[in-house]
Parts: sequence; C-alpha cells; structure tokens
Amino acid sequence: MLARIGGAIAALLGLSLLYYGGRLALAGGSPFYVLMALGLLASGIQLLRGRQNGLWIYALTLAVSFVWTLFEVGFDKWQWIPRGALIAFLGVLLALPFVVNGLIDRPAKTWRPSAKSGPFVLRATLGVIIVLGVISWFVDPIVIKGDLEQVAEAADPDVDPSGVAYPAEDWVAYGGTNLGQRYSALSDIDASNVSGLEVAWEHHTGDLRVAEEDSGEYTFEVTPIKVNGLLYLCTPHNIVQALKPETGELVWSFDPQMQRDPQYQHQMCRGVGYSDVTATQAPTDNDPDRSAAIEAAVAECPRRIVATSVDNRLYVMNADTGALCETFGEDGFVDLTDKQPNLQRTALMQTAAPLVAGNLVILGGSIADNYYNDNPSGVVRAYDVRTGELVWKFDSGNPYGDNAPLAEGEFYEPNSAVAWAQFSADESLGLVYVPFGNMSPDQVGLRRDEIDEMMNDSLVALDIKTGEMKWHFQTTHHDLWDRDNPSQPVLMNLPHDGEDVPALLLPTKIGNIFVLDRRTGEPIMPVTEVPVSTETNIPGEKLSPTQPVSALNFTAAPLTEADMWGTTPFDQIQCRLAYREARYDGNPWTPPEVGTAGSLVFPGNIGVFNWGSVAVDPVNHWMIATPQWISHHYKLFERKGDDLNASVFNSDAPAGESNPGNENLGGRYAVQIKKLFSALQVPCNAPPWGSRVGVDLTDGETAWKWRNGSVKGQEFLGVKFPFALEMGMLAHGGSLTTAGGLAFLGATLDDAIRAFDMKTGKTLWKMPLPAGGQATPMTYRGEDGDQYIVIAAGGHGTLGTTLGDSVIAYKLPN
Repeated sequence: MLARIGGAIAALLGLSLLYYGGRLALAGGSPFYVLMALGLLASGIQLLRGRQNGLWIYALTLAVSFVWTLFEVGFDKWQWIPRGALIAFLGVLLALPFVVNGLIDRPAKTWRPSAKSGPFVLRATLGVIIVLGVISWFVDPIVIKGDLEQVAEAADPDVDPSGVAYPAEDWVAYGGTNLGQRYSALSDIDASNVSGLEVAWEHHTGDLRVAEEDSGEYTFEVTPIKVNGLLYLCTPHNIVQALKPETGELVWSFDPQMQRDPQYQHQMCRGVGYSDVTATQAPTDNDPDRSAAIEAAVAECPRRIVATSVDNRLYVMNADTGALCETFGEDGFVDLTDKQPNLQRTALMQTAAPLVAGNLVILGGSIADNYYNDNPSGVVRAYDVRTGELVWKFDSGNPYGDNAPLAEGEFYEPNSAVAWAQFSADESLGLVYVPFGNMSPDQVGLRRDEIDEMMNDSLVALDIKTGEMKWHFQTTHHDLWDRDNPSQPVLMNLPHDGEDVPALLLPTKIGNIFVLDRRTGEPIMPVTEVPVSTETNIPGEKLSPTQPVSALNFTAAPLTEADMWGTTPFDQIQCRLAYREARYDGNPWTPPEVGTAGSLVFPGNIGVFNWGSVAVDPVNHWMIATPQWISHHYKLFERKGDDLNASVFNSDAPAGESNPGNENLGGRYAVQIKKLFSALQVPCNAPPWGSRVGVDLTDGETAWKWRNGSVKGQEFLGVKFPFALEMGMLAHGGSLTTAGGLAFLGATLDDAIRAFDMKTGKTLWKMPLPAGGQATPMTYRGEDGDQYIVIAAGGHGTLGTTLGDSVIAYKLPN
C-alpha cells in the first residue's frame, strides 16, 4: 500500500515536471527535466501496479539525474539541491523496508532479478549519492584557501603608512579617520585570544520604528566615533547620543525632532562628525563682525558634534553637554533645502555622515531614485563648522562654474548627479574625494547632456579650501542600471614602479575596484574599456559602446541557465524560464527595455559593493572585502497619453506624487525593479550570494575566498530556517581591520558578528546579535586600558533582518 502511495507521488511529480520541463525545453532550455519526468512517471506507474521494477526505474532516474548534476555544476553541493534533493528524499522513503514489502517480481517466463534486487539497487544508488555528498562537504569549488603574506609589523601604532597621524586609541571619523581605511592600530585583541571576547555592555537607544510614521527601509547603520573621551552615535531618527566608552552609560542625548514620513526611500543615519574648534578659532580675514561671530561660536561650543537629519538639516551640538550650538546657522540649524529646485515630497534626504576637515564640514545629499523625473540638485557644499556659513559649493551640473555661494534668488542646477555615499579626504594634499552616483531616472538617459554624461558615476577630487575640481574619473558610461559609486574611497599608500604612491581604492556596484593615484586620478592598476551592445528599443537612447573594467574586480562570470537556482526542480525551472525569456547580453550592462519580458541585470542595483566599502591593512597592503551577487529583473513601462503624472503602478495614488515607487512621475517611462527570485522567494542565481576575500594589493591577487554568512533566520515558506548553513549571504555593512591581524564583520543576514583571521580568512569567533548588524564595527581603547569592539545592531527593514536598537561592546575578560 505504501509503495503504491509512493508510486502515485512519483507519477504526479513526473507529470508536473513533464509540463514545466516541457515548457523549458520549448523555450530553448535544457531538455533534461523532460527525461527526468519520464523516468519518474514510468517508475510511478510500475509502483502503482505493485511492480518492484519501479524501484529499478527510480534508481536509474536518480543515478542519471545525479550524473547530469555533476556535469552541470560539479561538486557544488548547494547547486545539487534543486536538481536532486526532492527526488532523492522520495527515493529514501521508497527504499524503506516497510514501504517495499509487498512489491512483486516481474511476470513468469521472463528474466527477473531476486525479489530484493529492486530495493537493493535503489539503496545502493542512494548510498553512492550519500557518500559523494559527504565528500562534497570537504570540496567547495567556491573556496580559495591561501595565506596573505605579512610583510611588516605595525611597530609604531601612532603612524599610519599613508603619512597621516593615526589616533590608535580613538576612532575619530566614520571610517576611523578621513582616509576611510576602517583600520585600527590596536592589537590587544588578536588571533590567539579573540575567541575569549565577551559582551562588555549593551546600550539601547530607545529609538524604534513606528510603522505608520516611518519608512519601510528603516535601518540602524551607524558607526559610532570615539573621541573627546566619549562614544558618539546617531539613530535612524537622527537622535544623537553620547555614551561612556567603558560602560555604555548614556551621558547625553539630543533629538532634532526629525519630520517623519513613511515615504522616505531611505531612513537611517550612518554617523556623525567631530571638530575641536579651539585650535582654529582665528579668522582668516580682517572682518571684525566675522571675527566676533567666530569667537562667540568657539566660546559656546569649543568641541562639537556635527550631524545631519534625513529631513535635510545640518546641526551642531556641544560635544561635552549635548546642548545645541545656537550660534551655528540659524538657532543651531542650517536648512539644506535652501536654493534647491524641484523640492517635492521626500525627494531629498541626508544619509551619510558629514565629513569634517579643518574648519569645514563637507556634505552631499541623496535623492529618491526614480520617484520623480525632475529632482533637486546633487550639489556638494562646504560649511564653516564654527558658524554654519556656506564657504563653497560644487555642483556636478556645472562642474566648471563659480564655486562661490549663490546669490539670493538663484538655484542650484536641477537634476544633477548626487553624491550620497561617504566622502574621504587627504588633508595633506588638500583634496576631498566625492563619489558621485547616477542622475535619476536611473534607467532612462534620454535627457542627459554632455556634462551629465561626463559627471554621472564619476569620482571627483575637489580642493578642500575652494571646491575647485582637480580631476575626475568615471566608473560607468551612460549608466542605465543605478551604478552609483556607493562606497567611501579608501586612501592608502601602495608600492608602484619602485615608489610609495598615494593611492585610492574605489569599490563599485559592478564589482570593479579601481586603484588610482589620488594625486592625479590616473589608474595604478590597469583599466580596460570592454565593448558592449548598444542595441535598445527605446527611441533616442544612445548607449555607450564600451564600459571600464579594472584589473582588480569581483564582477561575477556571466550567468548561464545552469547557474539558475531554487529549492526544488519546479522553482528552478521557473528561474531557468525567466533566464530564457528576459534579455541578457551575458554581461552586467544589459540595458532595460520597454514592451518586452524585461532584462536580466547581474549584478543588480544592490551591487557587488555598496556603502559598506572595503577595509584595508595599510601596513601589509591587504584588502578585506565582502563582494555579493544578486540578480535583478528590470522592465520599463511607457506612460501613455499626455498626463505624465499619472501613476503606472497604482491608480489610486495622488496625482503627481510618487506613492512611493519607481514611477518617474513627470517622465515618459516608469521602471519596475525586482530581485530575480523564484516563486518560493529564493534567489534565482545560485549561491554564494556573498563572500569574503583577502587581496594582496601589491599585485591584486586574491589570496583567499570563503562563503560569508549563513541562512540561519531566513524565512522559507513562512518558517525561519534554524540551521547555520554557510551558503554565503548578502553583507550590507562594512568590515573593521586591526593590527591584531583580525577583521570583524556583522553585516550578514544571520544576526551575528564574526571575527576572522586576515591572513587566511578563517572564522575565529562568532557571537549572535539581538538584531541585524547591518553596520560597520569600530574599535577603541577605553580609559581602563582595554580594547573594545563596538557594533550597532538594529536591523534593516528592507532586508528583513531583526529590528532593534542595540549598541553592543565586546572586550576580553579581565
């Protein structure tokens, strides 16, 4: 009876696979699922008849399927799952003794094996597969096992090889310093003792998401700074708090009363800046009124914390007391919407930590991608950190124009490219490095002029004092994919042609890491222009015939149908069909189209690298990075008729107001952007979706590579997966590197923080977090002499990690 039930299941499975596999074969895909379906169907029919040769047929189907699996994907065990896990599981059930009892042999007068041969063959086939499965756990084609070569010792913890004093005891800026290295010269915690790390304290900010008031992408991404004897951080509602570094005790808190709106595309605060203005209070001119204003500002707030809010205000607090510095701007605030054109609801935001360099605080802005066709300006502005006075501006829409502040009644250039990511600065060279993104709408480039084509997706070096552009370097031509430069540039010295060259690393969404001379913008590692297709069905769209590729890159190999994933044959077939139906040029520059099945874009707009950037060991010239790969589906929709403010996706939306979405209101085309997921909500491209790598920057070679992050806590069919299987997950956040030879990372989706050996990439310590750690860890030494590791754990609304409000510090036991 049980065997017949199993046969019925096998037959139904075969019929279903015959339908879906037939669709795939007719679409030009692999015909193998048709053969698998026929085998299952034949086996099922025989088992329904009570014939034990149904087990022979099942064993043969299973064996052939496994050989085909090895042919397609080799010993990548995670890719075995959609091809064989379901039928192997059913095979195990069919091989159970109490299931096969009662099956009969073939009719008389024909050759027939013994009555037990069918179960034996099936069990033997399963046994071989199980043995090979065990072997596969020790053979991972993704992993590269190797060692980074240590070439120097961090003998002097107070000097960084880039020639800038490095405050080993503190963490004075978002990236450690304005160099953006995310490196600390502290070495108390090292490979020999890191396994003993334990929680020193946990602080709850008290700032939690309110569903009806806040954005869906409500994220706690802050990296605290430690300076002036305190730890400073900001929350998603831009509340700034100061803590005692040794205990986490709250010293003061300031709430700017951010204007809440659920329509914000992003709601977070990644960090604050610090300035001690006592050393720079002397005015630079002979204006007595300005001198008096500066003296009053210094007296009110000699040491100050600088912050911005999502609702576009710049404000400064007394670093000792948390009191608002009312001599700054107008009653303590500067309105960043001043002179901005096209100010529509939630179109403009502040998300990055302000960069403080000397007397200046320098910042860009963020716009809501694809909400509106006409947008505010991407102007970069520098304000006097003492008074809030605007000193200079740089507008990517007019890069060679006057950098002086605008006159009353003038406006910044509309729709110019924005710089939403973190800035870096080399104050010895007098340069600030600004990574610009693409102008919105991201996927339609019809109205871009010559300046736009030059400035979109460009890294720009500006004179710190004047805002004058010294050089620029473009990372994507005629961007139609949202290839913003999302990462903070990393500044360090590298050996090149016998010299110690001031270098800059720029990670990009495409997976390039451009290595440039930061004095001139000239590539240190080769950059090649590769030809790409210029075919499009959008009238007037002129695609670039080439795209730049760095010799150092983590751009994934082109996808094939065999790379499509799933958890069952059915959702893998669905992904294979999606691959066959969408346009895909075999490279990351497949343009989106209108009126078709859409385009497969790999990697998608999350990018290989994002705001977490990379971390380095500047002493040994190592880079630690966490590249990630998720495919997306892009599709354009033409807005018919004359009403360009009519919603394409939501007929109930207020006219002229994105609700939100990718409407590009006021323009001809809306865009649909979706992660290419199966019906069971797993990525269509096979894992790993994220890895960690160690690179020797002297030659660009990857010494080691590991899958990064487990699937623990991920929802599958409404149930959270309980097992920590290291398949390699997205890592939204950055790494911390230390002179102790360790890297720390909490950015993966499994709510955990890890430490791994920088030489080998092997995990040495792991601890669960109370919420998602989509942030970048930092470190410092407390007054008690101990080294602390600190991370914000508050989760990420869009990625679906656990939400919370924790800031957690770890240290070695006394």
